[in-house]
Amino acid sequence: MRFSSRVDISEPNPIAKAEAEAKTNGITLGKLNDSNPTKHALAPELLPDIYGAEPRGQRYAREALAAFLQGRGNDVDVEDLYILSSTSEAYSWLIKLLCDAGDAVLAPKPGYPLIESIARLECVDMIEYQQRFDGSWYIDVAELREALESEEGERIRALVLINPNNPTGSYVKLSEREAIVRLCHDHEVAIIADEVFYDYDLEPFDGNARLAGEKGALTFALDGFSKTLAAPHAKVGWIQVSGPAGEVEESKRRLDVIADDYLPMSEIIAKQIPLMLQAAPAQTTRVKNRVQANLTALHAMLNSDENGMVSVLRAEGGWNVLLRVPSVLDENELVLAMIERHGISGQPGYFFDMPSNGYLAISLLPESDEFRHNVQVVLDTVNTMIA
Repeated sequence: MRFSSRVDISEPNPIAKAEAEAKTNGITLGKLNDSNPTKHALAPELLPDIYGAEPRGQRYAREALAAFLQGRGNDVDVEDLYILSSTSEAYSWLIKLLCDAGDAVLAPKPGYPLIESIARLECVDMIEYQQRFDGSWYIDVAELREALESEEGERIRALVLINPNNPTGSYVKLSEREAIVRLCHDHEVAIIADEVFYDYDLEPFDGNARLAGEKGALTFALDGFSKTLAAPHAKVGWIQVSGPAGEVEESKRRLDVIADDYLPMSEIIAKQIPLMLQAAPAQTTRVKNRVQANLTALHAMLNSDENGMVSVLRAEGGWNVLLRVPSVLDENELVLAMIERHGISGQPGYFFDMPSNGYLAISLLPESDEFRHNVQVVLDTVNTMIA
């Protein structure tokens, strides 16, 4: 596995070595240059704790997170977890870890445009691979193989899998996973598995599984409270590292350097993580019930519409689904008409690089009355424009 050259892992100086050895032996050294005010009775009353810089996140928080993940069947070691402020930050760290400027990551289309934007900020290219629709969405594994074996393949340092994807809602199928893990192992390409929507299955196929804990190739699984707790304002995400033992250890050695430079986790937030983890299962169930009920209502409204010009693509999981509208309608004109006539905006398919015209994303999160109103706005606008 080739890692980026921008992470400094040079041999520590003799003093740093001696400090590390003392720490390993349980010896606490005094420091002439200790500039941590919380160790010298100078912490404010509102924040009285003594601050200890832990690059992977406060250990008590990681232990609580490990116990939570183990409770849902993930045999994770606390030392394989990094807590940070968001999965967006996780993408940035991992691109730093894996890619030099001019390298590339593979990411799915259709898909949310965030990855391309973050890669660009890191001076890294995003090469898209296609999800294709044939009654359900699937990954074109042959296209992935072609990309990895092409002249461009040497630049590709990571493959992003969204499980399930947003907005297509498609999980990574077992057969796809086996082939992709084998490809990544053979080509020394890391997997970045974004699984924030995993718990929100809607109309899934059998056999879905998390990539977190995958051993066949170096894998970085991302998750966080933005979806697990439906709390994007909590600003808590995490990375779980897994794969071949040697690659895992080397990646953590380098990732520790990045984490130590940023030290992102606030003690104020970290203290709340154990309690938030306790609340997560009930909150996930609450959100899941809402989105499943709204999906049922959506099917009923579309089936009862006498014009029948709007349909919904099979949604395996997530919070959003894709509506299919007549392709003779310009997507911009459709959304602009919704804004003008009903005061409601939306995201058309081209926002996500859908392969053709005629799509509209709709969220399943709103309360029932608002959701039904949103669906009716789409139906009324489409029917009026087609009439």
